[in-house]
This record gives sequence, structure tokens and C-alpha cells, in this order.
Amino acid sequence: MADNGFRELPVISAGPVAHGPTAGVPIIGIDLGTTNSLVAIVEADAAGTRVPRIIPARDGGNLVPSVVHFNADGQAEVGAAARRERVRDAAHTVYSVKRLLGRGIDDLKDIRHHLPFNLEESSASNVKLQVGARSYTPIEISAMILRELKASAEAYLGKPVEDAVITVPAYFNDSQRQATRSAGSLAGLNVLRILNEPTAASLAYGLQRKKNGLIAVYDLGGGTFDVSVLRLRDGVFEVLATNGDTQLGGDDIDHAIADWIESTIRSTYPQADYSGRDAKAALLDAAEKLKIELSEVATAAANVPLLPSSRQFDGGTRDFLATLTRAQLEKLSAPLLERTRKPVENALRDAGIALSELTDVVLVGGPTRLPMIRQFVEGLFGRVPNSSMHPDEVVAAGAAIQADILAGNNREFLLLDVVPLSLGIETFGGAMSKLVPRNTTVPTMAKEQFTTYVDGQTKVAINVFQGERELVKDNRKLAEFVLGGIPPLPAGVARVEVTFLVDADGILNVAAKELYSEAEASIEVKPTYGLTDAEVEGMLADGLSHAEDDKRAAQVVQARNDAQTTTTATEKALAEARHLLDETEAGVIDRLLASLKAKMVTHDAEAIRAANKALNDGTARLAELLMDHTLQKNVKNARASDMSR
Repeated sequence: MADNGFRELPVISAGPVAHGPTAGVPIIGIDLGTTNSLVAIVEADAAGTRVPRIIPARDGGNLVPSVVHFNADGQAEVGAAARRERVRDAAHTVYSVKRLLGRGIDDLKDIRHHLPFNLEESSASNVKLQVGARSYTPIEISAMILRELKASAEAYLGKPVEDAVITVPAYFNDSQRQATRSAGSLAGLNVLRILNEPTAASLAYGLQRKKNGLIAVYDLGGGTFDVSVLRLRDGVFEVLATNGDTQLGGDDIDHAIADWIESTIRSTYPQADYSGRDAKAALLDAAEKLKIELSEVATAAANVPLLPSSRQFDGGTRDFLATLTRAQLEKLSAPLLERTRKPVENALRDAGIALSELTDVVLVGGPTRLPMIRQFVEGLFGRVPNSSMHPDEVVAAGAAIQADILAGNNREFLLLDVVPLSLGIETFGGAMSKLVPRNTTVPTMAKEQFTTYVDGQTKVAINVFQGERELVKDNRKLAEFVLGGIPPLPAGVARVEVTFLVDADGILNVAAKELYSEAEASIEVKPTYGLTDAEVEGMLADGLSHAEDDKRAAQVVQARNDAQTTTTATEKALAEARHLLDETEAGVIDRLLASLKAKMVTHDAEAIRAANKALNDGTARLAELLMDHTLQKNVKNARASDMSR
């Protein structure tokens, strides 16, 4: 019991309580994104300066697609390999799961029809994703992505990783932050800090520029939009205000394009059916490709499979060529971009900052590479936005810098973040009494006294809410508990003191005490939608007990993926250059190829790798012949072209 009369309680929603950094163990920064995720660390460069570095994924790229695919054995693949299955095996592939974290079935009604997987309610977490014969919570899927990032970091560093800073959208509510922390715990990470994404981006930007100023961060990610206004002064980052929309992002542009594609196809082929999950995935895949291409070119095209509902299309047509221009994309996206205007205006008003006072506008998030978004932001702020840092990587870099600060290696910067949404309790009549207003700097503590409504009342219900509305029915309920043991006094005599503690992660703990009797109660604010302590502990125990089995299964998956790449390349090379081989050489390659395919259906990773190596070694001459043949053909074509001039 503390001297001030309220309990000091842990604020983690579920699983192990976070502890301080482990001595001698690196701390990583993680950007857990809707579309892609990244992991970074701060290292000393050749000059001894500590700089953030993006850690490459195990497949070599910087970005890890936030996609999980479950193969026929039920094993999870994460990242680029999983993304390739998004259309081929949509029923067993999950993506954009960040949009579901900490949200219930009612919260998702506006986007549910776009999702190519089924959602179901659960008493434990309110929403689960149906994947084949199994169901998973968004926390479990997110933990799988975090495990892959952890594994990439360990492979790069050559040592175990335990501690991490994980970023979230600034406008994530308490449930979403708690769910993110639970996912980190389930992935085997000690989550030292939940850091707002715009704050992380500003930290990376500030390290690069090292100057004072007022910065607006326009952060449009795959599934969320945030705008934050920060002051950088003598190494202190102070978040003045934040605003946003947790259901607005690049995914919504994809959905708008997908709807346009479907409408365009139906205008020619009314019988086309895109109600199935495979069809939805195909539309979204084509939409994303068009969006990405239009960031570089003025017109883009994508083939979309035609899916008949009852009869074949005339002429045997199987694909539809969808062609989209930048002008059309701008028209489709205009309503979505307009939705970002009001949050920007609100954030500037709350910060007490005029547009003319801003020194910089920083772009964050992959979608901001689109020229139309940069033009919109320029018009919105009246200045050319700064895009000098990679919009996909800047958040992870900032998370790594914060991790370096927590490790005691960087004392140049200090972060002062804010509560994104007001926190309070329900009072008589369903009113919302706000104890912690939005944009209050954290960590913070607030106290307020309340009283009883009827004579002889011996207990009161403490209902905790988050939101900006005046009535609790319009806000989000976070938790509830009962304070008993109150003396049976006349109405209005008892004094109940309610204390809110908000830690540096923006996560809440609540305590209540009746001052006359000293009766008290408190609660760890649990996420409204997440995993119970028992579920997380069970999963952690299950993960430990099956660690070796999981490791072996992962090795089999990796070996199969490598083998598939080799078989595909070999079959293509044989199709082009078999005539260059004699019958004996071709026969040897055929046997090696058949042997590898036979091994791929087994669960013996060593055998698969050995067969893969044998095929690679056995096709060395085929590769040489194919290269010579290609060079000769190119020379011949070049000569023919010269002669025709």
C-alpha cells in the first residue's frame, strides 16, 4: 500500500508483466503495420555515430508483409511467402489484421463486407477469424507476425532478442493498445514501451535534422490515419495534440478500386460473381497493384479473373483487363482523403497552432507515396510536405531510437506523448465525467471525488469509459468494478475518490477509495476485446512445450519454399533448353527433379535440403547452356535489327 492511499498496480492487459531492459540484450524497435511490418535497431556507424538501421527480413527484403498463411499441415507462414498465397489460397490467408486488433464485431460492421475471411463472435475476445477449420484471435495472428520480426532480428544480430518497443497509431484506444501489448507478450517479447507512430516518425526526423520547430505529422498507413502536432525544442519532443481515424487507410483506397473494378466488369458481364472470398481476394490484389503502379505512371492495367455464377462467358474469355488512370483514382479516393481534413483541423485547434506557425509537415506511411496524396497534403497545409525519409521505414527507425533511449545509449532526446481520447467514469443518469481530457501529456495521474445518490448506499459501480461524447452510451466502455464496504450514510455524505493512472504507453489503471471507511478497490483495465490472462498464459505454456516441434515444422516449411523455387526454375529452364542437352543429361535432371518433388511432400527438412542441393548441382551445366543460348539469341536479334535499318 502506497502512502497516498491507492494501489500501484501493473497495467498490462494480459500475460507477463513487463520488466526493465535486460542487461546486455539488444532492444529492437518494431513497426507493426497493417500492410507491412518492419524491425529496426540502432547501431554505431563507421564514425561511431549511433544511427537506426532497418533489419532485413529473413527473405532479404526490408518489409515483412503483415500476412499469415496456414499451409496444409496447419503451419503458419509469415511475410512474402504468405502474401503470394493471398489469392491462390484465400481461405487460409489472413491480412490487414491490425484493423481488427482490440475491436468488436459491432466496430467492424463498416468494413466487414470487404474482408475475404469470416469473423465470428467469441465470449473471450468478441471477434475471431475463421481460417479453414480453426479460428484465431487478431492477437494470435499479430503475435505470429511479431515472432517473424523477432526471428529476423535474432538472425541478423546472432543473439537472442527479448526487449522491444512497438508502435501503434496515435489514435489507438486503450483496448487496441492493450491488444498490441498482449500480442507482443504472446510472441515472447518484453514490451518496454507502446509508442505512437507519429511520435516515432518525428523522433527519427528530429535525429536527422536536430533542430527546433513545430512539426505536423500526416500519417496515412494501410489501415489507420493519424495526425499529430509536436514541438521539438532542445531535444525534447512534446506532442501538443493528436487526432485521427482508426478505420481509414490505404486499404480503403484498395477497396474503392476493387468496387470500381467489380462494377466495371458487371457492366459488361452481369453474371460475374465476386461474392466468394477467393474472388474478393483477387479483386483486392488487382486493386493494390493498380494503386502501386499509379504512384509511378499515369495509367495502369491489371488482369482480373472473370468468375461466372452460372454459365461460361462468351468466346471463352477468362480474364478482364482493368485499366485505371490517375485521374480516375483521384476521383475514387477524393472522399477518403477529405476525411483526413477534419482531424487535421482538430489537431491544430487543440494544439493552439496556426498553419503559418508550422515549420515542417512530415509524410509517413506507404500510401503517401501516391502523387495525389502529396498534392492533397500540400493543399491542406499550404506547403510542400517533407518526404526526405522513407515513408515506410521512418516509424520503425523512430521505434529503434526510442529503444536506444530506454537502453541508456541516447540522452539527446526526451519524449512527452499524450492521451489520444478522454478517459472518465459514468455518473448518475449515464453522463460521462472526464478525469483525463484528451491530449493530456503522459504519464499522468488524475483524482476526483464522487458521492452516493441514495440513502444507505453501501456500494457503487465504477464504470470506466473512453471517448469524447457527453453520454457514456456514445463512448467505449473499458472496464467496470464495484467498490463495496461503504458505510450506510445519507445520500451525498460518502466521499468516493477515484484515481486514474496513465502510464507512458497511454495505458490506464483505476483505483477507488471511500474516504471515511477507507474501503477501496482497483482494477487493471482489461482490453474490451482481447485474450484473457488464462488464454495468454496457456498459449505461452503451449508454445514453450512445443517449441522444438514448432522449430522443426518451421524448418520444413522453409525447406519446401526453397525447393519450390528450385523446381520452378528448373522446369522453366528445361522447357527452354532441353534440346541443348543429350538424353543422358536430361534424364539425370528429370530424376533429380522427381526426387526433390517426392521429398517435398515429406516432413524431413534435411532430406528436402539435400535433394534441393543435388538438383542445384545437377543443373549447373543446364544453366550455363541456357545462358550461352540466350546471349547468342540476343546477338542474333541485334544483328537482324541492324540489317533491317
